[in-house]
Amino acid sequence: MSQIILSTLNARYIHASLGLRCILANLGELQSVTTLKEFIIDTRPIDIVEQLLASQPKIIGLGVYIWNIEQSTQVVALLKQVAPDVFVVIGGPEVSYEQPSQAIFQLADYAVSGAGEKCFSDLCQGLLNDERPTGKIIPGNNGNLAELAFPYSLYNDEDIAHRIIYVEASRGCPFKCEFCLSALDKTAKPFDMDLFLKEMALLYQRGTRHFKFIDRTFNLKINHSIRIMKFFRIECSEAFLHFELIPDHLPDALKTEIALFGEGRLQFEIGIQSFNPNVQALISRKQDNDKSANNIFWLRNHSQAHLHTDLIIGLPGEDIESIATGFNKLASLNPHEIQVGILKRLKGTPIIRHTDNFKLRFNPYPPYNILSTDRIDFPSMQRLNRFARYWDMIANSGRFPNTLPLLLAETPFERFLKFSDWLYTSTHQTHKISLSRLFDLLYKGLKEALELTQMQIEHVLLEDFTLAGIKGHPKFLPSNINVGQNNAGVKNAGVKKSTQQQQRTTQRQTRHRSEEG
Repeated sequence: MSQIILSTLNARYIHASLGLRCILANLGELQSVTTLKEFIIDTRPIDIVEQLLASQPKIIGLGVYIWNIEQSTQVVALLKQVAPDVFVVIGGPEVSYEQPSQAIFQLADYAVSGAGEKCFSDLCQGLLNDERPTGKIIPGNNGNLAELAFPYSLYNDEDIAHRIIYVEASRGCPFKCEFCLSALDKTAKPFDMDLFLKEMALLYQRGTRHFKFIDRTFNLKINHSIRIMKFFRIECSEAFLHFELIPDHLPDALKTEIALFGEGRLQFEIGIQSFNPNVQALISRKQDNDKSANNIFWLRNHSQAHLHTDLIIGLPGEDIESIATGFNKLASLNPHEIQVGILKRLKGTPIIRHTDNFKLRFNPYPPYNILSTDRIDFPSMQRLNRFARYWDMIANSGRFPNTLPLLLAETPFERFLKFSDWLYTSTHQTHKISLSRLFDLLYKGLKEALELTQMQIEHVLLEDFTLAGIKGHPKFLPSNINVGQNNAGVKNAGVKKSTQQQQRTTQRQTRHRSEEG
């Protein structure tokens, strides 16, 4: 029987909680009486509660995030009904700020605010000794990283074989972008590099091949960045690495190291968010747009890294015209992916200070997405939400490499928005559109919405249909056209594309991140 259980609800099974493992690694003598239990958000809360209580714990620590807050609230409510004597301690980004207004805080016994490695251990020691703190909010410890034990040995063999392995070489961020929880940090602090790399070597020796770095600013200190990359390039030659880069900070020394990595080794997540300097000033984002664009261009044309770039819709002071300008500029740089995100009102972030001046209206329920601003009304914001969803489905999927240039042409944002409007009018769906049906819809939409000819569309769409490996005759082609002839023409390309598609799937899974920034 475990006296303490650490748990959370992950978005999907492939995600393993680094936070829980950090807590467990630093429990000291209590580690031997602690069990880690992870669930996914699709599991019924009542079934989660049954499993949590099966070992008759005295304390349950629950990691709470924007993607699991609703289910976590239900779990805590059920726990306090059927096992009121069990102490429930909540922690994580979603409950580190503005706690009194949250239902889950009212239900729980304690809430850890901030980093919890040290304070959770102290809290548990006290509770097990019948010593209860006077306050309900337990301040986190954001002090010396050298005092913390590394969590990486707590990834088990199943984690390494089947799940994304999250690692961090540093914590914090010196920048103050107001939409991000990292705006509350004072600076970024590195872990001891020698010890960290030893841990990475052990993970690699155990079979880890995909490392997702959650550092907010991986290329902040170039010497550290180069040392980490060189280590993985030489010592872990089969590793796939995901890093988040500051877009306007790519000195020549780092470029030289990046250029040495082959295909399928690197993925960079690059947050542009907005190219509008007035909007950037409003949200305290310091970014040299010219340097950022030049760096993305260099990475795309002089490295083999996969580029995932980010834009945010709904920032204060930005209208649709500004969004279109920024999107088109980013699209012209040809990154592999443009993630079109919708602004979220994360608890504790300074973005809320613009609420009145820019009439920011947020969804009161998770994921707290922006509903309207003084520049973008609610119907227009809904259009942009659909644009983002369809863009991810079509452009970011990597399934339409031949068709996409035809779809976007010279004005990507305007043309794709027009297609997006047509697609929604035709289907009234943004989800559960099968791939074969999506090909048919693309064929019709390119003709009807963008007024392209059958001759312009058929060949490129058929190439993508064949590369996608869909069985059967495509509905958008007349039955008397022999698809087999086209299949023969792209057979070799299809083999290569199949491999690339597998890599793309892995990259899309690996670049999944929490919605904290």
